[in-house]
Amino acid sequence: MEGRRVNNRGASNPGLDFHTKATSSTTIHLPATQIPSAFAFRTTQPSGMSSPTAKAANKATAVLAQGDAVVRASTIPAVLRFPIVVTLSLTLSALLYSVAAEYTAGDLARVSRTLDQWWQVSVLIGWRTFELGLGWFGDYDGYDLASLSLLSHGPPLYLLGSFYEIHPVTVISSLLIDALATYIPFRLLRPLSLAHSASTSKHSLTVRNKDIITSNSIQIYTTILAGSIYAVTLFTSYTTFLPVYLVTYFDGIPSIAAAHTNSIITLFPTTFLLGLAAKSFIFTPTITASPTDEDVQIAAFHPETATLEETFWFNVWGYNSRKKVMIKRTATLMLVTGVNTFVQTFVTIDGVEAVGAVVYSAVWVTAALITGVTLGLVGDV
Repeated sequence: MEGRRVNNRGASNPGLDFHTKATSSTTIHLPATQIPSAFAFRTTQPSGMSSPTAKAANKATAVLAQGDAVVRASTIPAVLRFPIVVTLSLTLSALLYSVAAEYTAGDLARVSRTLDQWWQVSVLIGWRTFELGLGWFGDYDGYDLASLSLLSHGPPLYLLGSFYEIHPVTVISSLLIDALATYIPFRLLRPLSLAHSASTSKHSLTVRNKDIITSNSIQIYTTILAGSIYAVTLFTSYTTFLPVYLVTYFDGIPSIAAAHTNSIITLFPTTFLLGLAAKSFIFTPTITASPTDEDVQIAAFHPETATLEETFWFNVWGYNSRKKVMIKRTATLMLVTGVNTFVQTFVTIDGVEAVGAVVYSAVWVTAALITGVTLGLVGDV
């Protein structure tokens, strides 16, 4: 196989070639000025010398940078990857729920609404496909989708466990199934982003603010902070308005005792898991976001010389790359949490009215908003 030259946009000196031996019959030529800073290669060593780095280089495959994710060469056509992700996710979810049903003894069936109309099934499948598409075309990796699944599927499952007397084993198994059904397809067809690949190993790839995202103490503190925000938000809704809506718009709800007996302390063990997912989905990608050309343009903005259109977009979207990542991911979390909680409560739980589903969803959307903004502010410190 002949050597393949990989071109990169914005090359400043295409005349310089960097050689990396991929295999005994393959040579990859990369311009030295175009090699992503996240990757560290060694030049070919003289014969007779051997090192772990040299061995790894001899087995290397072509690697390109796309956004913040590492994209390896794939034999699957790009147009087929997303349909495969959707098919794998839906199939895996159906299979795992079928297996789990044998052990949960139809625990969910006794509170589920009968889905005997085509629009109900279409809504569930359509929303699931949209959720996967949002992650796929948003360049999310498996960790992102698993975290987003926990944050968006957790609220309706929490409702079932706290107020509908569904056994904890059923709730936990459902949460794991939903997370695995999104993580596994993405993990198979898309490698982890650099932010989620960082480690304390000396061979780990270079990532912006690597010392922060690999610090155990910082990870614990941000997880506790995010989990506490969810706990406080939920507790506040319990002490103000939520019990009234549960009684009024959740027909057949067995008990609302949990709304009166829970405190921030008792809620925290549950919301701690949500805090961990929020840290992974929002804080880690935000803190590792690298400056872009748009950051330079924003820094050079001058209101006296800018046009009306430039001034408008600067006021609307004139944030640095880190803030943009935080805003986009927080908005995504709010959208997916709100819609999924509404769909899973109104469409699937028997006796739930639309107003009640909207109000219950709004509680979790508010928690997602506060958590995202807070983690973004922490990242700027």
